[in-house]
Amino acid sequence: MNTTPPITLFYSPQTRATGARVLLEELKVPYDLHILNMKAGEQRQPAYLAINPLGKVPAVRVGETLVTEQGAIYLYLADLFPAAGLAPDLTDPDRGAYVRWLFIYGSCFEPAVVDRCLKREPGSLNDTPYASYESLIDTLEATLTRGPYLLGNRFTAADLLWGIALRWTTMFGLVEARPVFQAYIDRIGSRASIEKVSADDVVMLEDHDAAVRAKALVG
Repeated sequence: MNTTPPITLFYSPQTRATGARVLLEELKVPYDLHILNMKAGEQRQPAYLAINPLGKVPAVRVGETLVTEQGAIYLYLADLFPAAGLAPDLTDPDRGAYVRWLFIYGSCFEPAVVDRCLKREPGSLNDTPYASYESLIDTLEATLTRGPYLLGNRFTAADLLWGIALRWTTMFGLVEARPVFQAYIDRIGSRASIEKVSADDVVMLEDHDAAVRAKALVG
């Protein structure tokens, strides 16, 4: 008997939601997609703002529980389905490093990359959430050099988050494609879950573009 509560992922292709869908594929649990056409601004409409007032994806509803924000979704889902082995349990010595890398992504990496992209002068080492861009990237490189994953030989949900993030940020030149990063991107990107979701995203994005063009012609 299947006791898994119904899962709905609020989703738009080639966004931060891609990683959440990849995680669900890795967990091998059934889920439904609630697809939002962000090119048409559906994420800013009242129906979705009732789900996430910030108008961002991903969001996931598991039964009566609603979770937003990438790090929180990864933490919640990987813990909810421990049989997949993607999260060290609470008493595992690796738990601290695992949680650290889940949270350093949103708390440090994204702010650092955005500041750098927008050419914003960061505050002092004590004032920014990430100290300095260089120290953060060097720390990541040093960790993956010891790899092959963030926790050494142990693959976890955190690697899905970081592998996808590095693929996009290096692709657009936001992060230097250092050899150890590229090897990690290739390692994570070869997983069947990412290949499947990436292929689906391309088709979905084409459909969204077509819908926007059709609406413009009618309007």
